[in-house]
Amino acid sequence: MSNALVIVESPTKARTIANFLPKGYTVMSSMGHVRDLPSSADEIPAEYKKEKWATLGVDYANGFEPIYIVSKGKAKIVKELKAALKNADQLLLATDEDREGESISWHLLELLNPKVPVKRMVFHEITKEAIEAAITNCRDVDDRLVRAQETRRILDRLVGYTVSPLLWKKIGGQLSAGRVQSVAVKLLVDRERERRAFRKGSYWDLKAKLDQKGEAFDAILVRLAGKRLAIGKDFDENTGKIKAGADVVLLGADEATALKAKLQHAAWQITDIEETPQSRRPSPPFITSTLQQEANRKLNLSARDAMRVAQDLYQRGFITYMRTDSVNLSQQAIDAAREWVQTMYGPEYLSPKPRQFATTSKGAQEAHEAIRPAGQHFRAPQDTGLTGMELRLYELIWKRTVASQMAESKQTNIAVTIKADDAEFRASGKRIDFPGFFRAYVEGSDDPDAAIEGQEVNLPAMQKGDIPQCQAIDAIGHETQPPARYTEASLVKALEADGVGRPSTYASIIGTIIERGYCRVDKKALLPTLRAFAVTQLLERHFPDLVDVGFTAAMEEKLDGIAEGKVEWLPYLEQFYNGDKGLNQAVQQREADIDTEKARVIALDGIAAGQIRVGRFGPYVETKVGDETVTANLPDDVVPGDISDDDLKRILEQSAKGPEPLGTHPETGEQIFMLSGRFGPYVQLGETPEDKKKKPKRASLLKGMTPETVDLKTALALLSLPRALGSHPEGGSVDAAAGRFGPYVAHTKPDKTKEFRSLKAEDNVLTVTLERALELLAQPKGTRRGAAKTTTALKDLGAHPDDGQPVRVLDGRYGPYVNHGNINATLPKDQKVEDVTMDQAVNWLAEKAAKGPGKKKKAPARGKKKT
Repeated sequence: MSNALVIVESPTKARTIANFLPKGYTVMSSMGHVRDLPSSADEIPAEYKKEKWATLGVDYANGFEPIYIVSKGKAKIVKELKAALKNADQLLLATDEDREGESISWHLLELLNPKVPVKRMVFHEITKEAIEAAITNCRDVDDRLVRAQETRRILDRLVGYTVSPLLWKKIGGQLSAGRVQSVAVKLLVDRERERRAFRKGSYWDLKAKLDQKGEAFDAILVRLAGKRLAIGKDFDENTGKIKAGADVVLLGADEATALKAKLQHAAWQITDIEETPQSRRPSPPFITSTLQQEANRKLNLSARDAMRVAQDLYQRGFITYMRTDSVNLSQQAIDAAREWVQTMYGPEYLSPKPRQFATTSKGAQEAHEAIRPAGQHFRAPQDTGLTGMELRLYELIWKRTVASQMAESKQTNIAVTIKADDAEFRASGKRIDFPGFFRAYVEGSDDPDAAIEGQEVNLPAMQKGDIPQCQAIDAIGHETQPPARYTEASLVKALEADGVGRPSTYASIIGTIIERGYCRVDKKALLPTLRAFAVTQLLERHFPDLVDVGFTAAMEEKLDGIAEGKVEWLPYLEQFYNGDKGLNQAVQQREADIDTEKARVIALDGIAAGQIRVGRFGPYVETKVGDETVTANLPDDVVPGDISDDDLKRILEQSAKGPEPLGTHPETGEQIFMLSGRFGPYVQLGETPEDKKKKPKRASLLKGMTPETVDLKTALALLSLPRALGSHPEGGSVDAAAGRFGPYVAHTKPDKTKEFRSLKAEDNVLTVTLERALELLAQPKGTRRGAAKTTTALKDLGAHPDDGQPVRVLDGRYGPYVNHGNINATLPKDQKVEDVTMDQAVNWLAEKAAKGPGKKKKAPARGKKKT
């Protein structure tokens, strides 16, 4: 009997596939990429350390050959795969079917160097039928896809590792540039600039409440003396005035009030009724970008979280592959969706013919089918056994797919014109004649004020010549609004529309710009920081191509051309990096031209009170008062679009004269000040000493507090933290305090070890009692590393696939680690907590369990320069 080794990326995928394979097939996981470029200097092999190009990990002087090393924590996995391969008579590489998956398969081939036949097994869903079909329809590894992915990786490394050090020198540390990342940041910055340049316009209209034979309805003033009434779109956003040439009537408050009085007793008559039929087709089934957008709108998921949940659903066999640009549905999927329409809604809700959609994404090149429920017969959401966010996302995908095969919705839009004197009012209604696909799915909107599609707006029965009665008239003032800030959904939409990046990369791009401090999320909006402005300004002035949408989109087209065999990869890299106008030359030439002082100044329209700068310790404002330079810190979370000159003047004046004391401490006699620092407002006991090493006692404001609401009593309470609450019945003391992860209570035991419990939302650290603290401390605790750490999980990953016990990421004395029962495994050095997946955690925990206590980790194996 033959023995085949099947390699996939994750344990979850391995377990699912194993259920559909016959005896003799062994399925193992590579846990993602097994090789990559060095991520730090200490990972560079010794033989290359002295090379000029070594820090890039790419030999740009000799054919752009990359250095590949075995990724951290993967040496053991590679060893296990090699051992399993010795007992196999064929190797099936079953990684994902996109360029990333093709690259993983190629790297596995390079490392494993198999002596047995090798086949590339591809599928876009994990079902019995799909796996059986994939086994009989294998192919070779596609070198063109591999080369395209490698070229992309090299490009990203060249841009990031060449430009980022320049940012460190000229602006400050912990900054980075990226081929797509920098364009995304510029989009946020440009939108914030538009908001600063925006000038509000104001206009008024009238809203009448009318009665038609006992039924009330509303009507809005639309024309006056034959001219259209001005609305928001008639204003110039740069001046706040009506656009030149607009033939409209602009009502002010006084005119609106006078017109209201005039029309109170006027005769009202219906002069026209217009009915317009409208049909709507359902949206296409999901692709990667539209799934991210809808998950953000409807489920409040970040792009990264949406992809994490979708990947879990795919690997467990619930949906098809989640990285795709294609809206195409297979005949199998169409049949399954139409079957559900018939069953749930009836034949009248089925589209007359099977509906297919045309793919419009630029450079669509990934999997060849849309994201849909897996299998020949879609599982109903309630029958999947899924819970939580997995169920909600699956339901979203299920509904969107089923709706795509439903009949069009049919509605009638009704416009009623009512005249009173020389004023013309409009009442609008909507009649749903046939809901069609609205029965199953309504697409979300990035416009918070948009009406829900399919919502019926009823009007009374009316006909031309009717005389409705006016019950009331209101004069309503309006202000035009600045362009909305990007959300994750609208940023993904913009990137896709411009052909920048690929849908499979949007989640990591947005995650990176948030982590790097280029923006923060506030009620879904992505708010760029002053750091983002500084970096964007420097790139715009000295490397404009790197933040040009068209240039970056053209790079994507070149990568697509490489994948299709139409573009040669090496000449393209040579021109981009080593050419006369290439990136390497540009950085070397312009480094001396960039003035560090000027690079740190943020240019904002309308700011004259001082210069806003980005410094080593965060943003600040600086100005001259006579011969003296006055500076004042700005909070890290200050919003560039909202900073006014008056704000800066107030901050500088306060800095110049020093803060006003809130009062005097009753015991020490020292004054207490309200100050603002890089991390927000705080209270301080006493003056700041000249010796910077001697720091006065300080306390940050608690969540929900603002400087305006803090009085002397509150400041004293904050400075009293930690509060001694009393003695613990088992010995030791109990305190209440505020820490890195929020307020908590602590039990200091007689042996000096500590037990912690976080306070609940209803608790107040300033008033919590000993009795409440003892109640919290008596509650069960999670497994922790070191008694002096909080048990608050940094991330809950869910139930372990083997025993159902919780797997969590906790914070320990030596950094974050994953915990399962009594096993703890430290996260790799460069691993971000928010990116940790269940598959990674299971692997780390298994490695730790296999080593047992007290054994040291082996150093990761080094790779070789690729030949």
